Amino acid sequence: MNFRRATKNDLPFIVKMMANDKLGKLRENDQEPLPETYYEAFDLINSDPNQELIVVENENDPEILATFQLTFIQYLSYQGKLRAQIENVFVREDLRGQGIGQKMFEWAIERAKERNAHLLQLTSDKQRPRALKFYKDLGFIASHEGMKLHF
Repeated sequence: MNFRRATKNDLPFIVKMMANDKLGKLRENDQEPLPETYYEAFDLINSDPNQELIVVENENDPEILATFQLTFIQYLSYQGKLRAQIENVFVREDLRGQGIGQKMFEWAIERAKERNAHLLQLTSDKQRPRALKFYKDLGFIASHEGMKLHF
């Protein structure tokens, strides 16, 4: 598998993958052409050295299999160490259960270690029990109670 930074040309496929999800259907808009807000967000992500929007491809096939975003967050706690956060983890629906997610997390963990992060954290909606089990099977521990306030 090939892991690379996403390009603007990848955005329609990434957004389609996000919208092809039970929760994504409620919040994403994969119309063509894509709303400009996605391109504006991509430009901000792409210009930030602490953000990495990644796509996964097969070695000899440029079709995108999966995507995720890594964010590196500088904290004062843990003696000023860096944290990595993985979000927007999506594997194409027709490819789930084939080990792609496992390889994505192996890659993300190594990338976080390369950046000297002391941990990799994530959040997942409680409406995704299969995802929560997958993360627990990878060794993630539900050590905190997360909360959100939507505006």
